[in-house]
Order: sequence, then structure tokens, then C-alpha cells
Amino acid sequence: MPKRGYHHGNLRQALVDAALVLIAERGPMGFTLSEAAKQAGVTPAAVYRHFDGREDLIAEGALQGYAIFADLMDYAFDTGQPSALSALESVGRAYLAFARKYPGHYIAMFESGVSVNASPALAAASSRARGALERAARNLSDHIPPEKRPPAAMISDHIWALSHGVVELFSRGAPGSQSPYPPEDLLEAGIGIYLRGLGLIAADA
Repeated sequence: MPKRGYHHGNLRQALVDAALVLIAERGPMGFTLSEAAKQAGVTPAAVYRHFDGREDLIAEGALQGYAIFADLMDYAFDTGQPSALSALESVGRAYLAFARKYPGHYIAMFESGVSVNASPALAAASSRARGALERAARNLSDHIPPEKRPPAAMISDHIWALSHGVVELFSRGAPGSQSPYPPEDLLEAGIGIYLRGLGLIAADA
């Protein structure tokens, strides 16, 4: 009986999929290449036909994650219109949704230690994901005179950090992190407080 990985004709992707399952279950350092190969139905030696090692395999998972993430962020921005505020909030909610639906990708992207500059493709995918959030931030501040306008990159980085914090503390079931409020409500309230503080939205918005 042929190995499952060879049978379906896409061994490289089978190895990535296996690694993502193991990453979600055990963390980026909680599995070996041999375990990923076994789950994909191939021999450990077969891994090295496609990847230099575990970090290279994890980096491919991160690359695919950023591509999915960027698509979701773009979609959230486009469907969150016509209000600049609703577009920004939609992008924030997409961040939470991605972390829930793609835990292996999320961990590979943000918790594995793999740099976004590990390859040009990874850097480009990461930049595309950040671009949707920065566009939303730029649109929100367009009504402010340029000399008084806070940098869109700063706003988007703050919203990114806030979204990431809500995911890490309240959306992944970490011990002792229970909140009486849904993660989406926490994030929306936090974004509102932050934007009012900058004067980007009215106090009663």
C-alpha cells in the first residue's frame, strides 16, 4: 500500500498540514520532523526533499497563514464599508476570527520565533496583511488636517497590538484569563476608547 503522502500527490502540503496540526496541539517546539512525517504518512527522510528542517517547515506554515490572514483582512476592510470606523472594527474582528479558525497558522506566524523577514515571500505576505489595517486607519484620519493627523502606521500598529492582546488573553482559553465580556466586545470597546482619545471619532460615537 503506498504511503498516504505520496498517494495524494502533494507531499509538501501534506507535511505543512501535519505540522500545523501538531503546532496547534503542542506548540511550535513541541513536535519533531519525524512526527510530522509520520502524520503525513511518509518517512522522515522525505521531509528533507522539501524542507531544510523544522524551522523551514514552520516558516512555510507561517507564509500560508499570512496569505490567508491578508485575504481575510482585505475582505473585512472591503465589507466593513462605508464607514471608516466600521471598516476598522471589521478588520479587528477578522483578527480574532483568524486566530480561532487557524490556530496552527496563528502560532506559526506569531509564536514560533520565525522572522517575517525569513524570506521575501513571507515579508511580502506580512506586509500585505498589515496594509489592510493601515488603509483603515488612514481613512479614519482623513478628515484631520495633515499637520495634526496621527501617522496611520502608528494607529494601525496600536490596533494590531490591541487585537493581539485580546486574542492572547481572552480568546484562546488561557488559564486565569476569563472575562465577563466576549472578546469582540472587549476589542470594539478598546478601539473606541483609543480612537476617541486621539480625537479621530466623536465622544458619542
